[in-house]
Amino acid sequence: MLSAHSDLPNSTTRRAGYQRESRRFHSPSIVDIRVTLRYLRARSRLTNLGVLLLAAFASLSFLHTLSFIFSSTSAAFSDVYAEYSPPSILATIERNETLKGLDHLIIVPGHAIWMGSRPDHVLNEEYWTLEDYQKGSGQVLAITDHIKHGVALAMEDENSLLVFSGGQTRLLSTTTEAESYMRLALSLDLFRNHPLSSLALLPFPRATTETYALDSYQNLLFSFARFHEVTGRYPSRVTVVGYEMKRRRFEELHRPAIQFPARFFEYVGLEPPTGGGDSARAREGEFQNGYKPYTADLYGCHDFLLAKRRARNPFLRFHPYHTSAPELRGLLDWCPSDPRTIYQGPLPWEATE
Repeated sequence: MLSAHSDLPNSTTRRAGYQRESRRFHSPSIVDIRVTLRYLRARSRLTNLGVLLLAAFASLSFLHTLSFIFSSTSAAFSDVYAEYSPPSILATIERNETLKGLDHLIIVPGHAIWMGSRPDHVLNEEYWTLEDYQKGSGQVLAITDHIKHGVALAMEDENSLLVFSGGQTRLLSTTTEAESYMRLALSLDLFRNHPLSSLALLPFPRATTETYALDSYQNLLFSFARFHEVTGRYPSRVTVVGYEMKRRRFEELHRPAIQFPARFFEYVGLEPPTGGGDSARAREGEFQNGYKPYTADLYGCHDFLLAKRRARNPFLRFHPYHTSAPELRGLLDWCPSDPRTIYQGPLPWEATE
């Protein structure tokens, strides 16, 4: 009969075997550790590569954004122009090569329509379509001075384009403010000192008309668009010739609204040769009906100022500038719910303020 301790050697042997198996599964060998490390390093390299690729993609995206912001006007907007300017229209356009280098825009905003045809009609109010407040107060003489001064500035600067701006705003007239200003300038032979003045078909190549503006803000913005139509580029300098009492409206409201640099903007103010009560009433009228409404509605597209535009468009004319100046589409359509919010979109000139 075997004793109770006769199984001990076998039990000890089994425990030893179990412990060796446990060590084999729970204590990896050096080879296993190296394999694991190589695997982890490979995973790490893949992770680092992924991070580098993402960083490179982000950098390229950032550089692309910067290149768009800081690139030249032609590069930034060339695709826009091609997209919105139909070939059927572009095929009819052949710009004068001598005008493509112009960079100075001179604007004479319209205030009335001259219906005359001879020099002796110029200062006769019967040949003008005038509002009641414009009659008998020297307005006709002031408007004529605006036209003369604009022509003189254009004659002095060979890099300038003169734009008479103003639409078909009067129900009793079949022409526009701008066209009547040009006709008056030609009637008075104001371009006579230019070398090309003897050519009947081309009295002065650096003068044109903008025939859709319905108010002073549009006089400014639409003249930029017209400059682009004529030259294929946008101006780097702007001069506006108008009433002195409207200086603040242009300098403090219209110019900042389109984000054009103040250092390249000039306003030349001329007033009617009247004084006393007439001048005071005119200045008060400008403040109440012009400057003040624009302080509350910078782009003139709400309520009071919008109603004035509608009243000045009795012939339901549509301007073409979404097509001919597509770089200005955002600004042309800008009408924020907060009327004092300044447009911050892309512009074909260096925006300031």
